[in-house]
Amino acid sequence: MLRLLSSRLRLVRSEAGISLVEILVASALSVVVMGAVVTLVIGAVRDQPKISKQSQNITTARWVLERMAREIRSGIAVTSAGTSKLSFEGYVRHSTCGGNALLEATKPPIVCSITYECSTTACSRIESPKGSTSGTPQRIFSGINSSQIFTYAPNVTTPTYVKVTLRLPNPGGTGALTISNGASLRNATLGY
Repeated sequence: MLRLLSSRLRLVRSEAGISLVEILVASALSVVVMGAVVTLVIGAVRDQPKISKQSQNITTARWVLERMAREIRSGIAVTSAGTSKLSFEGYVRHSTCGGNALLEATKPPIVCSITYECSTTACSRIESPKGSTSGTPQRIFSGINSSQIFTYAPNVTTPTYVKVTLRLPNPGGTGALTISNGASLRNATLGY
């Protein structure tokens, strides 16, 4: 009997291969795993344009904020101050106020009136002759969700420091993504 059992075990050990049940289980598991991978890839491909647009919007907001702060630093005097509108006189390197032609490097900058006006969705810039706030507005940024952009120190009537805060829809979900910068009017004491 022991001999018969050992001969049977030798036969079982020599049988190589995979059973039908093992093949069916492995196939079912591979279909589930591949389905999960395909779902993740499709979701990533669908979300990528939105993520890229949000990233570009944040980068543009940072650039606009830096430009605003640089122009405020070159400012001479604030002529009109509000939470959504700022007008000030400052130096520009254009041949005429509101023009596109740049001055030669040997010529001094000219004094113009610069106005930033923001709504709950966009900000625009107007460059006009000194003493005027009329001109063609140029949209410099869109994608904000608040019109509370400018704050002033020591106060609104005689500001020497302007803080600019841009609130963007948060790419992570609720709330707002806030970026801010500020500048003192360096030329305010120099006069012109």
